[in-house]
Parts: sequence; C-alpha cells; structure tokens
Amino acid sequence: MRLAPQQSAQPLRIAVLLLFSTGVFTSPVMSTGCPDRCVCDDQLVVQCAGQHLNTFPSNLPLATRQLIISNNRIVELPPLALNYLSDLVYLDCSNNSLTHISESTFGNLRKLAYLDLSFNTMTRIEDRTFGPLSSLVMLRMTDNPGLSDIHPDAFVENAALQVLDVSRNNLTSLNISSLFGLPSLRSLGLSGNPWRCECHNEDLCLWVHLESFKFQGPVCLLPHLLYVMAPSVGLQLRTLCHPTLGSWDYLFFVVIGFVIFAAGTVSAWMMGVVMVLYERYVKKQDQPLDVDEDEEGLEEARTSREINRFKYSHTRGFPE
Repeated sequence: MRLAPQQSAQPLRIAVLLLFSTGVFTSPVMSTGCPDRCVCDDQLVVQCAGQHLNTFPSNLPLATRQLIISNNRIVELPPLALNYLSDLVYLDCSNNSLTHISESTFGNLRKLAYLDLSFNTMTRIEDRTFGPLSSLVMLRMTDNPGLSDIHPDAFVENAALQVLDVSRNNLTSLNISSLFGLPSLRSLGLSGNPWRCECHNEDLCLWVHLESFKFQGPVCLLPHLLYVMAPSVGLQLRTLCHPTLGSWDYLFFVVIGFVIFAAGTVSAWMMGVVMVLYERYVKKQDQPLDVDEDEEGLEEARTSREINRFKYSHTRGFPE
C-alpha cells in the first residue's frame, strides 16, 4: 500500500533518465574499459545488476551517468570510489545488503537525481545523509525491515526532492521537520510501516491532512487495533492529546482560586497584626527615655528657681 497523490511518479522517472540520455549534462569522454561482470554501453550506462557482486565494482568509467548495481550482495558503498563519478545522475542500489549510509558516501554527487536504496538492511538514516545531493529529485528507501529511525535533518538540504518513498519499513514515527524543508515534494510513500497513532505523531497526521496526500489502506497501528491514517485520525489525535476542560476542571480552578484568595487575605491580615504589635513594642521601648528627659527638665527648672531665690534673698539682706 502506498501513499501518493493521484498522479503517477513514472513520468518523473522517465524524465530523470532522459536527463543524461539527451546530453543535458556535459562530461568528459568516457574512459575505456568496463568492470568485470558489468556491461557498459555508449550511452554512459554501466549495468552490473544480478552479478552476485560482494563489493562495489571497481574501475568504473569516470564519465558514467547511470549505474545499476541492484540484485547483488554489496554491503558497503565506498565514498572514495563512488565520489569519482561526479557526473552520475542515476544510481540504483536496490536489493543488496547495505547497512549504513553516511554523509560522506555521496559527498561529490552533485548531479545525482535518482537514488534507489530499497530492499537493503539499513536501520537508521543519519543527520544530513543526503545533504550533498542538491539535485536529488527521486529517493526510494522502501522494504528495509530494520529501518526504524530517520533523523529530522536527513533531508534538510534536498530542496529539489519531489518523490520520497519510505514504504514498508519499520518506522513508527516521523519527525515532520525533515519534511518542512522539501518545498517541491509532491509524492510521499508512507504505507506499510507500523505507525503508532499516538501524540508524538499528531503533527505528522495533521501535516498529511493539510498537504492533501492520499492514503490507501490501513497504515496506522495501535495496540490490538488497526486504523487508517486519514484526516479524521489527525483531528482525533488533536482532541485526544489536547483535551478540552470539563466541569470538574472548571470546579477545580474555582476552588484553587478561592483558596489562593483566602490565603492572600489571611496573610495580609496577619501581616497587619504583626506590624501593629511591632509598632506598639517600639513605642514602649521609647517611653522610658521620654520620662527620663522630662525628669531632667524638671530638675533643671527646680535648680534654676533655687538659684534665683538665693540671689534675691542675698540682695535684700545686703543693700548697697
């Protein structure tokens, strides 16, 4: 089962093949010779399919435009040998034993437009694995039973990508940030994966709905149940992952608000009481000082009167 829009991707594949057959890209003259158990023609096509190869073919013509190494037992794509093929436009590595693809694998394949990695044993797609492939138009990675993880930035630099097929792998979720950077994407194959209709896939379901991709058949898996990932699933997940508030929720908020209000009121009252008690305490501490000052003032006044009285009596008793 395949996720794709109404139009078929076959015309696009034919167009990719015509890119090098019509001589759109310029390249040096194809070198003489051909790898063992491979067939090379004057159209710059090297055909090595079904030759029981265990390693990547050596001594490939440097001007090769199309390389087909499908249906072999190749376990690795050597970056050093592959990146010499700077004019390569079409690469079919399907039905081999590839386990790992790194960013350096395709470091110099700037013209590559078609890449098929289907029917291999890959388990993970790393960060910027296809970054150097700025001209990539069609990418097929179907039928890798162990492929369960695609890095969110795996396709961040593949702005020309139009067809992406990751059907029939072991993917349970997909970070849609890896799809946002694909403005030309028009066909997306997702079927045959054990997608889980859970909250971490909510964005994927809604994005598929907004992009109007067509799903065919059940592709979303829940424990004990099988669902069709359709627009309704995305809306259901949004309701499930962001439930609306019920009557008990509102009652809870009212109670919490009352408790907070009461706590604030009581705190303010207690603070006021403490301030009043503190003010009274300070006044009591200052009062003895005031009494002492008053007594000193009275004593000074009494002394002054005694002095005046003495002067007065002395003056009357001894006149001039």
